[in-house]
Amino acid sequence: MARGWEEIRGSLYEIIFEADTKAGRLFDLLLLWAIVVSVTVVILDSVEGINRDYGGLLWGLEWFFTTVFTVEYLLRLVTVGRPLAYAVSFFGVVDLLSILPSYLGLVLGGTHFLAVIRILRILRVFRVLKLARYIGAAETLSLAMKNSREKIIVFLEAVITLVIIVGSVMYLVEGPENGFTSIPRSIYWTIVTITTVGYGDIAPRTLVGQALASLLMITGYAIIAVPTGIITSEVDKAREKALWNTQVCQNCLLDRHDDDALYCKRCGARL
Repeated sequence: MARGWEEIRGSLYEIIFEADTKAGRLFDLLLLWAIVVSVTVVILDSVEGINRDYGGLLWGLEWFFTTVFTVEYLLRLVTVGRPLAYAVSFFGVVDLLSILPSYLGLVLGGTHFLAVIRILRILRVFRVLKLARYIGAAETLSLAMKNSREKIIVFLEAVITLVIIVGSVMYLVEGPENGFTSIPRSIYWTIVTITTVGYGDIAPRTLVGQALASLLMITGYAIIAVPTGIITSEVDKAREKALWNTQVCQNCLLDRHDDDALYCKRCGARL
């Protein structure tokens, strides 16, 4: 009896946590659609007209998906080797938050706060990135972002320095009479200008200020291109390094193993 349960538990674990089998891929695809549709339901429910006309249908769909996610969450707790480790992990907390607001709503009543928390279900989409067709791209991007973080930090430091200097200069050039009432407000204008957003709530009036603003706008286009180039370069380097598969350690939940790995590189458990 115990052996039969262990076999069932192992099969469920493969389906739920891994994506290198037909059943696992199907499970992840169904989960993806459930996440997308449930988030769409939450968004539509916030529209007054739609809520008035289709509130009952949306309520029914919400509880349908809540039930589905609840069963899935319980199955994850039952099949994983260390339930507590899963429960306190990032995805474990996200999984819990995807169902908790609906149950709290029964006690506290429907609130906008709980609706916003349900939107966090969209984070569960990242689970599906372990599908075979996506894992290479996901790991490549992840590795590229990790390898480029030092360059990005240096770049941001340079941008922040530029923003503070230009903001201070604009405060001196334009002054309170033209809307630049303080250095922080001038820095805000600098950020809006250098990012080419241009809200228009503050604008330079003097010739010097307008000339400086023009230079800042041109500089903004160059600044936007820099992080793109950095990340693109790292993506090219990372394509050959991202060789992890979809195997998930049942003991510690580590999911980044080499294709030929037989044991978990973190805890040593057999994969």
